[in-house]
Amino acid sequence: MTKKGMLLVNLGTPKEPTPKEVKKYLRVFLSDRRVIKTHPLLWQPILQGIILNTRPKKSAELYQSIWTDEGFPLLNYTLAQRDNVSKLFPDWEVEIGMSYSEPTIEQALDCLRQKGVDDLTIVPMYPQYSGTTVGSVFDSVMRYFIGTDKVIDMRFIRSYYDNELYISYYAEKIKESLLHHKVDAVVLSYHGIPVSYVSDGDTYPKECEITTQKIKEEVGDDVSFIQTYQSKFGPNEWLTPATDATLKDLPHQGIKNVLVVAPGFVVDCLETIEELEEENKGYFLENGGKEFIYLPPFNADMAFAEVVKDIINK
Repeated sequence: MTKKGMLLVNLGTPKEPTPKEVKKYLRVFLSDRRVIKTHPLLWQPILQGIILNTRPKKSAELYQSIWTDEGFPLLNYTLAQRDNVSKLFPDWEVEIGMSYSEPTIEQALDCLRQKGVDDLTIVPMYPQYSGTTVGSVFDSVMRYFIGTDKVIDMRFIRSYYDNELYISYYAEKIKESLLHHKVDAVVLSYHGIPVSYVSDGDTYPKECEITTQKIKEEVGDDVSFIQTYQSKFGPNEWLTPATDATLKDLPHQGIKNVLVVAPGFVVDCLETIEELEEENKGYFLENGGKEFIYLPPFNADMAFAEVVKDIINK
C-alpha cells in the first residue's frame, strides 16, 4: 500500500544568534553554487578570508534582535505550518527540511523514508521560482537519491505565485488594512537576485510581477502599488527598484503613508522583521514619512496549509 508524505522546505537559520553559529550558517549558505555562481576558486578565498571573518559578528547582532524565548521565527513558523498541513493531510507523513541548517533536507528525507513513505511531494516555501531558492532545493533532493536504489515516486512543486488562494490571502489582508489606514501607496517588497541570474534564464522577476499584478487586480484601483526588491548582497547589479532606495525617496514625492507587504515570504524572518520592519521603516521615517505599516506574511496562519492543499489537489 502506498504511503504518502510531504516535505516542506525553507531556507534555514543559525542555531543561535552568536557569531560562531552565524559563521557556520553563512559558510553553508554562501557556498551554495546556486546562491553564489562565482567559481569556487575565485569565491572561496573571498568567503573564507574576508566575509566569514567580518560578517558573522554584525549578522549575529541582527539575529539577536529577532531572537525570542522560543528561538528564531522562521523555524518556529515553519514548524507551525508543518503542524497545520498535517491537520489537513492526516494520512500523510509531513516533515520540514532546511536548505542550510537543521533539520536538513537530507535528515528530513531519511525520516520520511524510515516512516515508509514511497510517494513524496516536495513543497518549497517560496511562492516564486528562483534558482537561488527552489532550484537549490531541487538539487538537494535529487542529490539525496543519486547513485542509490531508494528512489521513490516524487512530485516537486516548482512555484505557486499565481495560486488563487495565495493571491486572495494577501489581497484580502491589504483590503482589510486599507479600511483602517489611509495610505498613499502599497509597497510590495520581494527578495532580490542578481540581474545576471535573470539573463541566465531565471524567471523570478516575471513571477514576482505576475503576483503583484494579480494582487493589485483583486484589491482594486483605490490605491497605487509599487513593486521593489530588497536584500542586495555584494557588488553585482541586482534587480531594481531597491526597497531601501524607494522608501528613502517616497516621502520626497509626497507619499508619506505606506503599507508594506512581502508576498515572496511565507513566514517572517530576518529579512522581514529586521530589514523591512526596522531598517527600512527607519529610512522611510527619517526622510519625512509619517506612517509605515508592515503587513506580516502567513506565519502560523492555517491559510498557508489551505494553499498547499489547493496546490496538491490541482
